[in-house]
This record gives sequence, C-alpha cells and structure tokens, in this order.
Amino acid sequence: MQEALSQDGSGPCVADAMTRDPAYLAAEDTVRHAAELMADLQVGALPVCVGRRLVGMLTDRDIAIRCVACGKPAETTSVAEAMSGALQWCSASDTLATAARMMAQAQVRRLPVIDADHQLIGILSLGDLATRPAVETDSGQALARISSPSTRAR
Repeated sequence: MQEALSQDGSGPCVADAMTRDPAYLAAEDTVRHAAELMADLQVGALPVCVGRRLVGMLTDRDIAIRCVACGKPAETTSVAEAMSGALQWCSASDTLATAARMMAQAQVRRLPVIDADHQLIGILSLGDLATRPAVETDSGQALARISSPSTRAR
C-alpha cells in the first residue's frame, strides 16, 4: 500500500499513521466515567467533544490535579471542569514531521486530528510516529523535547 503524501507533497501525512475514529468524551461526562474509560482503553488521555467538535483534552494528570488534589468528587465533577481547554491539534493532511514538531513544541504525546469543520476524525500518538521510519529522527527529537522537564509553576 502506498502512503499518501501531504498536500504539498513533502512527506507522509498524518492520515497514514493516525488512529481513526478514536474514543472521546463528552464535556458533560463525569470524571469517574472518564477514568473508567481510560482504564478500559488503557490510555492516559482522551479528546473531549461537543458532538464531534473538539473542545479539549482530558488527561489522567488533569484528573489528578484538577479533581483529586482539589477534593472534587469524581462522581459529580464534569469532564469540562477538569479538561485542558488550550490544546494543540493537526489535520490529516499535515506531514508527520510537522506533527512531530507540534508535539515537541507543545510537549504532548498525542495530537487530536480534526477536519476543516473542527470535527474529531483521529488521534496521532508519539508511538504512531515512532513506528514510521520516515519520521524516525523527528519522533526521537519530539520524544526528547516532550520528555524534558517543564519549568516549575511555583
């Protein structure tokens, strides 16, 4: 099977490596439901959508920091209250190298993939990049930048 090239023809595109139709959460779901779904799927982050429109990401760290550490009950706290609203995303036609750079700059291990209407169509993980020989160098650099410690908030 031949890989599709990005729109500008500069390399393999996100559509070749992404997971299509990923699981996602609704903003009104409870944090408990989110944690159960993460456990069932064995993932540490899930996109949050209104309908299929991407509005945020919820990570296991978000749950720990914005819910558990603050004493909010997981049974009644909504995903919208705990999610990260400022997020990075890419499109299916972006190059894998571009996506790797975006992950590195934002220090994230997963990028939601959206269409022109901001609808969630996939998710690209650092693991997806690592299995692609064409972006081996970019994925290694992305991992190094993602894994570097961020500055302390205090």
